[in-house]
Amino acid sequence: MKALLLLFILYSFSTPLSAQKNKKPVPVILDTDLGPDYDDVGAVAILHALADKGEARPLAIMASNKNEFVAPCINILNSWFGRPDLPIGAPKGAGAPSRGATQHWPEMLVKKYPHTIKTTAEVPDAVQLYRKILAAEPDHSVTIISIGFLTNLANLLASAPDNYSGLSGRDLVSKKVTSLVSMAGRFPEGREYNIYIDSTASEKVFMHWPTPVFFSGWEVGQQIITGRQLVANENLRGPVKDVFAWCIGFSGADLNGRMSWDETAVLMGVMGARPWFGLHRGHILFNGGADKWDDDPSANQAYLTMTMPAEEIRAAIEALMMHPGKQ
Repeated sequence: MKALLLLFILYSFSTPLSAQKNKKPVPVILDTDLGPDYDDVGAVAILHALADKGEARPLAIMASNKNEFVAPCINILNSWFGRPDLPIGAPKGAGAPSRGATQHWPEMLVKKYPHTIKTTAEVPDAVQLYRKILAAEPDHSVTIISIGFLTNLANLLASAPDNYSGLSGRDLVSKKVTSLVSMAGRFPEGREYNIYIDSTASEKVFMHWPTPVFFSGWEVGQQIITGRQLVANENLRGPVKDVFAWCIGFSGADLNGRMSWDETAVLMGVMGARPWFGLHRGHILFNGGADKWDDDPSANQAYLTMTMPAEEIRAAIEALMMHPGKQ
């Protein structure tokens, strides 16, 4: 039975767009801290793979991390997957996080692959880019997937009317966004990196976000280990494989692959929760940099629970991560 279910999942990923009657690709803005960890690279690959399969329509990739290598690495990945002009934004405020990678894989990537963006400081302000893109999209259509710090989204909520829209940031989000999917939190309670790095922004976003919010918590991605099959694929080349090959084995914790925290959020944001995940509804609460959960079946927030064996979700995610790109 499990084997049949896995075959169904993999078949559904390869179904031609012409067979998906009346299904429109999901407009997505991805917000990533790409750099401190490398699961972001797998998540970006999944977004491009789903876009090529007609499931997603990427509108932009935002960096929530001011580190100089973040935007160049996003540019490399976008170019590899045939979208070199996909807009990129980054935070401009003095207090925005700036985090590098202990494995130094971003430095490796920018040395090996061509890129037209040389430093993160070159790209537009993320809030202005958010407002420009959201204002131009149909009402209640855009899914925002956050797999990093909540800095940009807090600044977006606080933004004032401008030449793109006469609405405040919160009202613009309420009008244009259908849902926020965030890799954040540890449920039912705990401490998680994306929340506590900019805990002030995290609390502002999750206490005041006007649309449904879905959390892919630490405990979900921690069970889904990806990367070994990707690295072992002799027919695959490119920046995604290079990053995972560089990093797996860098520390003892990654000998079997890397936890798929960010990949689960992209999978959920584009494809929905079922059949991989269930939804546990309620509200997130904060105590400094930690979080806990308040159950409420009628709430517009929910965290993901596992409804399928981790190995089957891993196989589906890794199949997408091995999308070959267009170069």
